[in-house]
Amino acid sequence: MADAEEWRLVLKLLKEQAFGVLGTNHKGSAYASLVAFAATADVRFIYFATTRATRKYLNLAADDQVALLVDNRADQALALYEAAAVTAYGTATEIAAAEHAEVLQSYLARHPQLKTFVSAPTTAIFRIKVESYHLVQRFQNVTEFRMNRCAG
Repeated sequence: MADAEEWRLVLKLLKEQAFGVLGTNHKGSAYASLVAFAATADVRFIYFATTRATRKYLNLAADDQVALLVDNRADQALALYEAAAVTAYGTATEIAAAEHAEVLQSYLARHPQLKTFVSAPTTAIFRIKVESYHLVQRFQNVTEFRMNRCAG
């Protein structure tokens, strides 16, 4: 059973970090992209934006399975043993027009500097439905959190 302290670290990483590395499938090969993300309060969903002319968008159209890695390496003051990373695994779908305004408002609350980018008609906003999180600490301690079992 996962420790409450470890779950708090997952929540902290998702709250304090603004960027993650999105992994998609490109014709059978891994493809990684840096994205600005915003998680919902219950962390069951994560949003990110991309233009429709990117390889990332084409990859998502072909295969909706994704992984999003979020870590604390930007905090240079951390001791090596305090380094932590969480990976969210799930499916990504483009936000429907009916939900766009609400999701856009929530996303911009986290990333107001991206207003012009995410408001452009060529930009798509995706929702990752998180199936599980894997937290890695001290390069070897791995804890899995399955979202259908988490109280959140």
